[in-house]
Amino acid sequence: MMLASSTGALGALVEAGLLGVELTQVQWYLLLGTAVAVIGMVRMLLTRDLVARLIALNVTGIGSLMIILALAARSAESADPAGSGPGIDPVLSALVITGLVITVAFTGLGAVLIRRIEGFPVTGRRDDPESGGPAQDPEAEQ
Repeated sequence: MMLASSTGALGALVEAGLLGVELTQVQWYLLLGTAVAVIGMVRMLLTRDLVARLIALNVTGIGSLMIILALAARSAESADPAGSGPGIDPVLSALVITGLVITVAFTGLGAVLIRRIEGFPVTGRRDDPESGGPAQDPEAEQ
């Protein structure tokens, strides 16, 4: 079974059969997830900018989550040889959802750490006289 909704040059070549390989949907997502993870890893290793590294780390993580989802669909495909319906392994699906939540949390933590490392001032604090706020509570002085 070929992937019916392939896009891009590689997808057109695969649909035309010019590469001599027919990919299933699961194989296509495994290939795509691997490519995304490798591209993110290469970018993370080759750049010096911390924000670009954080984004590349997120891209690598998304690629690995795509691989896990493709493997979940593959295990569901092999468990149901009759093909009565598409399914996905609920354990791996829950693992991907957990991975997304952890990715969001660590992206926020990474952004805060990058801000501190690069020395951007923290604004809007009440006890910071440089941010325009009073150093002390004005009612406490009276």
